[in-house]
Amino acid sequence: MSFLYPSFLFGLLAVSVPVAIHLFNFRRTRRVFFTNVALLKTVQTETKSFRRLKHYLILLFRSLFVICLVLAFAQPFIPSKSRLGLTRTGLTSLYLDNSYSMQNELNEKRYLDIATGKLDQLLGLFRNATSLQLVTNDFSSQEQTVGTADALRDRVTTIRFAHTPRTLPDVYRRQLNLLATNNPTGPNQLFWFSDFQKSTSGDLSRLKIDTTNRLFLVPVETQPTKNVFVDSVWLSTPFIRELQNNTLNVRVRNSGEESVRSLPIKLFIDQTQVSTASVTLAGKGTATATLNFNVTEKGFRRGRITFEDYPITFDNEYYFVIQASPSIRVLHLFEQKSEANYIENVFGNDSLFVRRSFNAQNVDVGQLKNTDLVVLEGLNQVGGTLRSELERFVRQGGSLVIIPPTQPDAASWSSFLASLGIAGLQTQAPPLPPLQPMSPPNRQNPFFRDIFEQSNQQGIENVPNAVPVWQWRVVGERLLTLRNGTPFLTQSRAGGSTGQVYVFASPLNTEYGNLAQHALFVPIMYKVAALSVRPERTAYSFDDNTIEMTVSNATPNAVYKLKRDKLELIPVQRINGNQLLMELPKSNQLNDGQQLASGYYELQLNGKTEKLLAFNHGNRESQMEFYTPDELRRIFANQPNVQVFNSIQDDDFVEELRQQNLGTNLWKYFVIAALVFLLAEVAVIRFMKG
Repeated sequence: MSFLYPSFLFGLLAVSVPVAIHLFNFRRTRRVFFTNVALLKTVQTETKSFRRLKHYLILLFRSLFVICLVLAFAQPFIPSKSRLGLTRTGLTSLYLDNSYSMQNELNEKRYLDIATGKLDQLLGLFRNATSLQLVTNDFSSQEQTVGTADALRDRVTTIRFAHTPRTLPDVYRRQLNLLATNNPTGPNQLFWFSDFQKSTSGDLSRLKIDTTNRLFLVPVETQPTKNVFVDSVWLSTPFIRELQNNTLNVRVRNSGEESVRSLPIKLFIDQTQVSTASVTLAGKGTATATLNFNVTEKGFRRGRITFEDYPITFDNEYYFVIQASPSIRVLHLFEQKSEANYIENVFGNDSLFVRRSFNAQNVDVGQLKNTDLVVLEGLNQVGGTLRSELERFVRQGGSLVIIPPTQPDAASWSSFLASLGIAGLQTQAPPLPPLQPMSPPNRQNPFFRDIFEQSNQQGIENVPNAVPVWQWRVVGERLLTLRNGTPFLTQSRAGGSTGQVYVFASPLNTEYGNLAQHALFVPIMYKVAALSVRPERTAYSFDDNTIEMTVSNATPNAVYKLKRDKLELIPVQRINGNQLLMELPKSNQLNDGQQLASGYYELQLNGKTEKLLAFNHGNRESQMEFYTPDELRRIFANQPNVQVFNSIQDDDFVEELRQQNLGTNLWKYFVIAALVFLLAEVAVIRFMKG
C-alpha cells in the first residue's frame, strides 16, 4: 500500500491525545467501611471490571477513529501493475478530436459528445492538478497555456467542429512544444480522444513517442456506416450558354460498407431547384448523376448539390460556381488578310467573343494584357517590341494562332518560332506544289472529341485540301495532316509554359486550299478559342494549401480579400502575371469567433467584387475507415509507453484507467471505517452502563 500524500501520516501522533486522556482522567475511588460488606464487595468488584472494559473499548475506538481519519487524508492506494504508471503531479496534455468525422453517432449520441463526457470524467482524476492542457484541431492560442481541471471543463463546453483536420503527428508536435516549455524532463502524460480516422491520422508507423512521456489512446469504437459525398462535378461543355440546355455531371461516392438505394440528388441554381436525379450506390461504390439545367442571365451563378444522408451531414451539400456566357477576348493582328476576312467573320458573329482587329504595324502591344487568344495572320516577319510581348504573352499562359503569309521571312519566323519551342522551320519557294488532300482528323484526339460528338464517319470523308508554304519539326500534337504526312496544323506548349501555340502550314486564301470554306474550320477555331481561356475551377477545397486563379488588370501591389457575410479575410498572396496565388488560412490563423464555413466567398479588390468563389470541406473526412484498437496496438507494439484502451464507450473507462495506472484508492474505505469506529464509541458510551 502506498500513499498519495504521505505527509499526512504525521497526523498519527494525534493518537496520543485519547491515550493521554484515558491515562490521566481515571477518577479515584474512596473507601467506605460497613459492618457487613460481603455483598457490597461482590458488587464493587463486578462494577470496577465492567468500567475498566468500557474505558478500554472507548480508548480503542477513539484511537482507531483517529488512525483511520489520518490515513484517509493521506489517500492510501494499492499501486497499479502497469509499467506506464500515471501521475497527477506531471503535466497532462489532453487532445480532443473535433473533426467533422466525429459527427458519427452511436445510440443517437454523437461521438464528440461521448468523448467530451468521458473527458469530463477524466478531469475528475486531476481535480487538484494545475498543469493541464487541452488541444483540439483548432490549434488556437489559448491551447498554448496550462490550467486547472475546472478551467478545462469550461472550455470543453464551447468546443465546436473544426474545418481543418489535423494529423496525429501534428498533434503530438503541438503537445511537445508545450511540454518542452513547462516540463521538459517529465514525467508527463498525453491522452488522445479520437475516432482515429485513417484518412486524416497520418503515418502512425513513423510516430515515435519520447520515452519520458506516456501516451494513452482512447479510441471511439466506430460502427460500420454509410456516408455519401460528392467526389467531383464537371460540365459536359466548356461553356455555359444562357437560354440553352446545359448538362452538369455529379459523381458521388459511398465510403461505407452499407449500400444506398435511390438517393435523390438535387441541383439548385441561385437558390432555385432546377433539376433532380436519383442514384444507387453499393458499398464502397460510386455513381454519376446527370442533371440538365439552363440559366437566363450572364455572369456568375451560385450552384449547389444537396442530398439527405444521415448521420454524417457536413458533406451533404456541395457548393460550386459557374459563369454563364463568359467573354473570350480575341486579338486579330494582320498584314495580309484573306479576301473573305475569315477570322473576323468567325469571331465576329457570336456574342461569346470580343474581337479586336488591328494592323500589326499599328497595334498597341498593351492590348495583349487583356487578351485570351492572339491570331497572327499574314505577317511577313515578327520582331521588335511585338515579338518580345508575344513571347511574354505565351509564357504567361496565352494562346497564339499563327497563319503564315504567302512569302514568309524565313530568318525572322525561324527565330521567333524557335523561342516558342518550335524548331526546324523550312519555307517553300515558288513555284508551290499542287494542292494535296488532308487526312481525316483523329476522332480520338481530345481536341476533336467535342467537334465530332454529333457527327458520323461519313460526314468527314470530304476532307479539305491545301498546299503548305512552310514546314517545321513537330513537338506537340498533329491536329491536321496532309496525306503525304506533312503537318498542316499543330498544337504545342511554349517551352514548358501553359501557353499554347497553333501553327497553320498555309494562308487562308483559296489558292492555298479550301480549309477556310470547309465545315471543319469554324469548330476548329471555336475549339482553339475555348482552350485559350483557362477553365475556372467550379469549386475549391479548404484542404488546398494554395489556390490559383486568373485575375484581370492585376498590379503587383494589389491586395485581394475574401468576404462572406461578416467574415473578411486577407490571405497570404502573391501575383505572377495575371495569376493570383493565395494561401488559405488554417483554424489557428483565424481570430476568435471566426470560422471558415462551406459556401460562397467574394474575391474583392478595393471594395469591388472581382470573382465569386465556392469553397467546400475536403473529402478526406468523408472516408469512413478507422483504426481499430487492435490495429493501434500493432502499430505501437514496440513502444511500451503507449497504452491503447478498447473503447471510450465502456462505462468503467475512467475507473479502468485509474485502477490500471493510478492503482486502487482506499481512502473511501478508511473514511467508512472511521465513521464505524465513531459510532461504536457512541454505542459503548450510551449502552454500556455500570
